[in-house]
Amino acid sequence: MSLIAAIIGRLLIALLFLVSGLQKVFDPGSAMAMLESVGLSPNLALVVAFFEIVTAILLAIGLMTRLVSIVLAAYVALTILFFHHDFTDPMGLVTSLMHVALIGGLLMVFAYGQMRGSYDYMRAERRAHDADVRAARAEGRAEGVMSAPHTVVTDVDADGVPEVRPRRRWF
Repeated sequence: MSLIAAIIGRLLIALLFLVSGLQKVFDPGSAMAMLESVGLSPNLALVVAFFEIVTAILLAIGLMTRLVSIVLAAYVALTILFFHHDFTDPMGLVTSLMHVALIGGLLMVFAYGQMRGSYDYMRAERRAHDADVRAARAEGRAEGVMSAPHTVVTDVDADGVPEVRPRRRWF
């Protein structure tokens, strides 16, 4: 049940950033005006939109969830500092608290983001399986070397002690 909740939560948070990014793409004027009102370059609107869309897609499919969630949490914290810092206005306070709650949700994604429903988990499972297969093959090769037919060559050094070493044939 917690797996389903984690996947749905991650998808809903990703949806929030995806809609926000698409809004900035289809109506860049309002985003540019908001950026200009705080003294930032209005040309950042499309960069921010691209950032939000890409991170939302990564978060939705579960790729690099821990990194993406921390980067998005820092991004949301910066939006609080730049845009939603008017705590005297009740609406501004509510918006700031919603952003703080979003940071909390992103930190939960950071903590539990690599669960079974994410691509990161599937990739880690595949790596572990591949490591097991490589270890089994190496063990099989080692056993094959020990039990492979070979010719014993006795070589006598100048000291007169016979040295026995296995010689493997190529056929």
